[in-house]
Amino acid sequence: MLRRTMMALAMAGGLAGGALAQTTELTMYYPVQVGGPITKIIDGYVADFQAANPDVKIQAVYSGSYADTHTKALTALKGGQPLHLAVLLAADLHSYVTDGLVVAVDDLTTAADEKAWLNGFYPAFLANSKREGKIWSVPFQRSTAVMYWNKAAFKDAGLDPEKAPRTWAELAAMGEKVMKRDASGNVTRWGVFIPSNQGTAQWLFGALAYQNGRQLLMNEAGNEVYLNAPRTIEALQYWVDLSRKHKVMPEGVVEWATTPAAFLEEKVAMIWHTTGNLTFIKERAKFDFGVAHLPGRESPHSVVGGGNFYIFKNATPAQQKAALRFVKFLTEPARAADWSIKTGYVAVVPAAYEVPEMKAYAQTLPAATVARDQLPLATGEISVLDNQRVWKILNDGVQAAILGRQTPEQAMNAAQQQAAQALKRSQ
Repeated sequence: MLRRTMMALAMAGGLAGGALAQTTELTMYYPVQVGGPITKIIDGYVADFQAANPDVKIQAVYSGSYADTHTKALTALKGGQPLHLAVLLAADLHSYVTDGLVVAVDDLTTAADEKAWLNGFYPAFLANSKREGKIWSVPFQRSTAVMYWNKAAFKDAGLDPEKAPRTWAELAAMGEKVMKRDASGNVTRWGVFIPSNQGTAQWLFGALAYQNGRQLLMNEAGNEVYLNAPRTIEALQYWVDLSRKHKVMPEGVVEWATTPAAFLEEKVAMIWHTTGNLTFIKERAKFDFGVAHLPGRESPHSVVGGGNFYIFKNATPAQQKAALRFVKFLTEPARAADWSIKTGYVAVVPAAYEVPEMKAYAQTLPAATVARDQLPLATGEISVLDNQRVWKILNDGVQAAILGRQTPEQAMNAAQQQAAQALKRSQ
């Protein structure tokens, strides 16, 4: 039923788009940052679109992680290779606009229905699509960080399996109770994993800072950062304390990529990760699990992240219009619902949650709406002018503290100084 609905939308979109005088060819890059058959899903959407829009031919290229895709996209654009649209980090918006690589989506939407579509996304996702009064990217592969917990482990530890921790104190206390050790005292199940490797630490660190009352790590213009604010330092101290004081998390860097597997193998009872892994975990977990808002110092808070569609300036006007048609196609409510069901990513438009198939899915898996309901409690990921460089500086600082090379205060003071210098050079 859902596929028939989507095909009907596709045909309507194809007819509304009108036939071009000749075939318009597009090359698109997209990343995969979660488990599951993402490439097959994307290929299916491309095939559906082309069936309804025979005047457009799309070459969809899987380009690795977000970092890989960023590098490959810049290489292609600077080298004159054909690249017309891509799914790239929403947080990298300032860099792409400053470098003159992307076209404002506002400038491509002229019809009333296009304007209505562009303003129909969740405000939390659309917020980091804007700069200088314009919308530059379209939400697509979006997520919030959520907490997965093993209900069986909670029950085994004498905890209420239906109650996840809502505060930092509860997370540490419950984490200690669900720990398991063998006869030799070696840990066989940890309390919690919060990934801290390069390219990930900045995302979850933003959530921790907000949980401690520091909502943003940068200003709206993206030319200032606040990495050594007192509440930011306190947030990093708590992260360090989980391993070195409370001892509910292993010392050292926790890897993003292996965290879901550790959870599925019951090596850890709670993990902080993307809602984009919900379907992957649901299909593989051999135990009952729950999904909850991230806890906070006093109350839950999280951070939004993920990728948006960018349309590049080097594309011809015909290619830009065709790219816009494809992006509209992928974000129609029925397809946004299908994407959310198949992956776990948050459907980017409220209307997707009114689609019958999504309603039925949410009834059978209430966890599917946790990330959506967390949006009012979430802040944007750090997004600045020289974003990749500043992210690395912040990640290095977080890891220096987690590895015990510096205190959280020393690490964030150093990160603040380096980031401020990087941003000054980029202006």
